[in-house]
Amino acid sequence: MMLGFLDIDHELVPVNWATGEHKSESYMVVNPRAQIPAIDDAGAVIWDSQAILAYLARRYDTSGQWFPEDPLTLTRVMQWLMLANEEIAALAWARVTVVMKKPRDGLAVLQNKGRTGIAILNSALAEIQWLAGTDNPTIGDVACFPYTGMAEQGEISLKDFSHVDRSIADIKALPRYTPMPGL
Repeated sequence: MMLGFLDIDHELVPVNWATGEHKSESYMVVNPRAQIPAIDDAGAVIWDSQAILAYLARRYDTSGQWFPEDPLTLTRVMQWLMLANEEIAALAWARVTVVMKKPRDGLAVLQNKGRTGIAILNSALAEIQWLAGTDNPTIGDVACFPYTGMAEQGEISLKDFSHVDRSIADIKALPRYTPMPGL
């Protein structure tokens, strides 16, 4: 999705997570954590969703919008990246548990952790449109978006989180938004 926002030409190389291809010896050379995604940008191999977002924004965003440099906004973006990596990522694991029948830490635990993250997002978004408090989205918004956008697939309703629901619609309305499977 970030590649689309930045209008970067790219080639997608499918990795079949369901069959364990991400744990293959050849993929482990790309990402020793055996996780998806990873990118190879002319020999610069980057893994981890948040690291990829930071790299792409610094490398290709000439406006500075996506990963601003001023200390306060940068710190706010980092806070949302950390929330995405912890509480919000639980939404993805709840989805995996429900949709793909791959149990992890227990569905209720994952759902509760995910709801905590959604509540934090919802509270912040009640006051601002974009998470860093800027006039436009940052990689913090992008990091949280897929997990919240697919929360209901993990049996987590967004009906009590109207500001998160609005934020999902705001991301989808951005120029060059590229739909992802499941969204």
